[in-house]
Amino acid sequence: MAVQAIPRHERGSLGTALIITRRELRDSLRDWRIVTPIIVLTVIFPFLMDFTSRWATTWVSQYTDTILVERINPFLLMIVGFFPISFSLIIALESFVGEKERNSLEPILSMPVSDLELYLGKMLSSLLLPLLASYLGITVFLVSRLINTPRWVPPLDLAVLMLLLTTMEALVMVAGAVVVSSQTTSVRAANLLASFIIIPMALLVQAQSIIMFYAEYEALWWILAALTVVSLILVRMGIRIFNREEILSKEMDELNLKNMWHSFKGYFLRPPELAAKRGDQASARFNLFRFYRHDIPMLIRQQGLPIVMVLIMTAAAFFLGAVFAQQHPLPANVLPLNEISANTFGNLQKVRLLPEINTSFIFFNNIRVIILAAVSSVFSFGVLALFLTLLNMGLVSFIITQIVLLGYNPWLFVTAFILPHGIFEIPAILLGMAFALRMGAALVSPPPGLDIGQGLLLTLANFLKVLIFVVVPLLLLAAYIEANITPQIVVAFYAK
Repeated sequence: MAVQAIPRHERGSLGTALIITRRELRDSLRDWRIVTPIIVLTVIFPFLMDFTSRWATTWVSQYTDTILVERINPFLLMIVGFFPISFSLIIALESFVGEKERNSLEPILSMPVSDLELYLGKMLSSLLLPLLASYLGITVFLVSRLINTPRWVPPLDLAVLMLLLTTMEALVMVAGAVVVSSQTTSVRAANLLASFIIIPMALLVQAQSIIMFYAEYEALWWILAALTVVSLILVRMGIRIFNREEILSKEMDELNLKNMWHSFKGYFLRPPELAAKRGDQASARFNLFRFYRHDIPMLIRQQGLPIVMVLIMTAAAFFLGAVFAQQHPLPANVLPLNEISANTFGNLQKVRLLPEINTSFIFFNNIRVIILAAVSSVFSFGVLALFLTLLNMGLVSFIITQIVLLGYNPWLFVTAFILPHGIFEIPAILLGMAFALRMGAALVSPPPGLDIGQGLLLTLANFLKVLIFVVVPLLLLAAYIEANITPQIVVAFYAK
């Protein structure tokens, strides 16, 4: 093979990946089922969009303002760029599981290349052909709009934005599809899972269409930034979980609830250092003393990076909350702290200006936030867990800053309103958010020696262990203090 013709020490990882890319592109160009649709979408579809643009411009200009006419062309430019890259999803889905069904995968996996080089080569081969077709289609459309009447030439920043959006959308689709292809055992299963890629991308294109008709192009740059982050996450995920031995050994995707429960039970009951070891059955026993003395401290030490990320997000939340409060100060009579009396909280509850403050309400509200963070973290690779942290801590910062702006003593406010229950509540919430973040990160970077499913079960077991034995007791104690003791302290500090 060509890979063996070049000595290993004379080429780098990218060079080897490009050799695999050339091989895959050559095979793709020989397949008329791939080439024909791409040619049609590259050559014919842009001319169809040009005809649509000229017809729509003539028709719409008779009935509406010319501003709508000016915004049709950017929308069609985006559509021309998106349609060819949709084929990248099909090519990427075929990259591993398709070749496995055709019995042509083993020779590829037996090549003297690393997993990283093989993964990059496959991903680049799935990306380049549809992306080049998309660029060519955009060029054909722009040239046709330039030479036909009425002429239209997009601003340079808009043209660059469309090219970058097209590139990032293609990279997100390919990176996600290669992950799906390497983790499934049949093309049918891969195609079904691909709906989790194509449906969000279709919704994104609809959102971009609305933004373009409103000409809010600055919002598209934020979408581009979000797509860049998602693409980096998916590429990192693909590199982390790609393993040729697992691809060859997988015969059938089977949902075995009994085995899943057995694995989860072992992860939950065993000490953290033995959680992933199946052979140590004797240690899979409930031991409350060991949980508090050994397991919980070790789990907290293991989650150093998620805890640091949550603390960084907390610091950012306090900064942003303070800035937002300074930009939107409250009227002076909104927080009349000097008028608090012993009956203040009861009176506010009677007129429904405050909800009924009791232990169960506060406790279940805090627990709901942490569980929501854990669930959303799985579907967002941990991003939404950080966002909820930003939202909650930003609200605290906003209130404290408003107190300062109104001329009250912030230290007295914190001591009376926040500190009594906050010394238990805030650490519990931050700890719960950190373990929720790790659950989402397990999809991108599973624990060593585990696949995605096993890594998710392990992080779920760790999350529940910390939630049950640390977070819940702290939040329950904090809720009782907030409902029964904090109001008395507030009245003692502020009542006349």
